[in-house]
Amino acid sequence: MNASAEKSLTHRVAIVTGASSGIGRATAILFARQGAKVVVGARRAAELEAVVAEISRAGGHAIAVCGDVKDEAFARELAREAVDRFGGLDIAFNNAGTLGEMGPTAEVSSVGWRETIETNLTGAFLGAKYQVPALLARGRGSIIFTSTFVGHTVGFPGMAAYGASKAGLLGLVQALASELGPHGVRVNAILPGGTDTPMGRAVASTPEARAGVAAMHALKRLATPEEIARSVLYLASEASSFTTGTALLVDGGISIHRG
Repeated sequence: MNASAEKSLTHRVAIVTGASSGIGRATAILFARQGAKVVVGARRAAELEAVVAEISRAGGHAIAVCGDVKDEAFARELAREAVDRFGGLDIAFNNAGTLGEMGPTAEVSSVGWRETIETNLTGAFLGAKYQVPALLARGRGSIIFTSTFVGHTVGFPGMAAYGASKAGLLGLVQALASELGPHGVRVNAILPGGTDTPMGRAVASTPEARAGVAAMHALKRLATPEEIARSVLYLASEASSFTTGTALLVDGGISIHRG
């Protein structure tokens, strides 16, 4: 990595979940480029190792922990690796999530509902549960969750489990921000709009569908993962030192656009 006085995360240690692709991958690489040592987590080992290799080739530092965010032992291991391998924890980006079972609410199975809630909401809670002690030991830090505009500013049919799970994260953000603010730890959520990721392409699987989703945004396009990552970096860095308890819309204007 090129030496730069402007690296905003020098001497910081970060956890990024859902780091094997999309927003998580882009954020892990950006964090490392900005000087952080990064613990990347996801279920797919080969893809995680590819992220670590890319960071290492650029002169950064990263390690991979493979697992599922629904597993409490995985959350514990991520925090332990940050402390044991890199000396502590300053930033946690709880990004892993799933669209879950979609369709008319009356037809969503209880198994599908629970799977979505456990991944998107309980998984985030478990991550924070083990990240908080490490952050408090530093006396400062930033926790960031990936929520969405769906269920917050816009409702979409067929996405009840997804919308409910992601809206629930905002309640978690507010509770944690209140608890941890006196200890110097900030807690926020990022709410992306339509983004060109594997998950985004699962919702809009054809060029026509992607064009339709893009047209819903005031900017008339989808975001790149790197654009969303830059907003996560803002919340992770001292640039947002007086920002906590927020739901930061980075949605290309989809929440306000009616054209």
